[in-house]
Amino acid sequence: MGQERPLISVIVPVYNVGDYLHDCLASVLAQSYRDIEVILVDDASTDGSGRLCDTYAARDQRVQAVHLSANSGPSAARNEGIRRARGEYIVFVDADDTVEPRLIETLYTNLAETGADISVCGADGIQLQSGPARVYTRAEAVGRLAKGAPFNHVPWGKLYKARLVKRCPFDEKVFYSEDLLFLYGLLKQAGQVSYLPEVLCHYTQREGSQVQSGVTERKCTAFAAQDAVCADAAVHFPETEADFRQLALEANRCLAVLAVKKGAENGQTAFYLKRIQENTRRHLSWQTLRLCPRKRDKIQLLALCAHTRLFRILVAVAQLRRSGGNR
Repeated sequence: MGQERPLISVIVPVYNVGDYLHDCLASVLAQSYRDIEVILVDDASTDGSGRLCDTYAARDQRVQAVHLSANSGPSAARNEGIRRARGEYIVFVDADDTVEPRLIETLYTNLAETGADISVCGADGIQLQSGPARVYTRAEAVGRLAKGAPFNHVPWGKLYKARLVKRCPFDEKVFYSEDLLFLYGLLKQAGQVSYLPEVLCHYTQREGSQVQSGVTERKCTAFAAQDAVCADAAVHFPETEADFRQLALEANRCLAVLAVKKGAENGQTAFYLKRIQENTRRHLSWQTLRLCPRKRDKIQLLALCAHTRLFRILVAVAQLRRSGGNR
C-alpha cells in the first residue's frame, strides 16, 4: 500500500470573474495530485460568479463555496480561505488564471525533496525574469523578492506549509501591494525557499481588473504596505532596502500613470497625484533612481517629484507618440 499523501488546500478568491472561472476551476480540478480541497471564496460577486461556485461545490465533494456578505477585497477573501483550510499545505490560485495539471504535484515533490518551507514555479503572461532551479536561504529569498526575480510579488505559483501561512495572514486593511507585504512577512519566517523555473501558471491580463482600473482610496493603501516593508528591511535585511524602495518607486510611477490615463475616484486626479508624489519623494534617492531599468521611468519619476503637472505632460506626450506609431 502506498504512503498516504498530505491534504493540500487550494484557495481561490472569486470576484466578478464569471467569464474566466470555468477555465480556472477546470485546470484546478484536473490536478494530477488528487488529495486536495478547493476553497472558493466569493467576495460578494454581482455577476453570477457566486452561483458558479455553488455549482462546482455541488459537483465535486472536494470543493466548498464560501460567500462573504460584502465585498471586502482579496486579502479578506484569502484570509477566509486560510481560516477554513484543513490541508498541511496551501496553494493560492487567482480565479481568472489557469494552472498546469502538474502544478501541485511538482511543487509538492520539490518541497518534500528539498525540505523547504515554500516551493515556487515559473509563470507566463506576466513579466518575469527566470533563473536556474535552486534553493534559497531566508536572506537570499528576501533579496530575490526585492529584485522581483526569479519569482514575483504574487501569492500564486507557490506552495506553502500551512502553519507558516496561518501565522502570517494577509493584512485586510491593504488592498494594493498586499501581495508584497504578505510575501515579505512570510519569507521572514521561512527557513528555505525552493525555486523551479518550469512554467506551471498562466496569468491573465484582464481588462477591468483592479490593476487596469483608475486610482482609488483602496489602491492608495499600497503606500502603507510599501513603507512597512522598506522600514523593516532597513533593519533586518539592510542590503535589500534600496531594491525594495525601487519597487515602491515603480509601483508609484505605475499608479501615477493610471491616474493620468484612467482618472481617479470622484474625479480627484490632482489630489491623488499629489499623494503619490509625496510618497514617491520619501523613497527617491540617487541610489534607488540608478536601479530603475529604463531611462523613461527615471525621467517620469523625476518629473513626478518635481511637479505633477510636468508629469501629466510627459505621460500625455508618450500616449500621443504611441498612438501615432500605431496608425
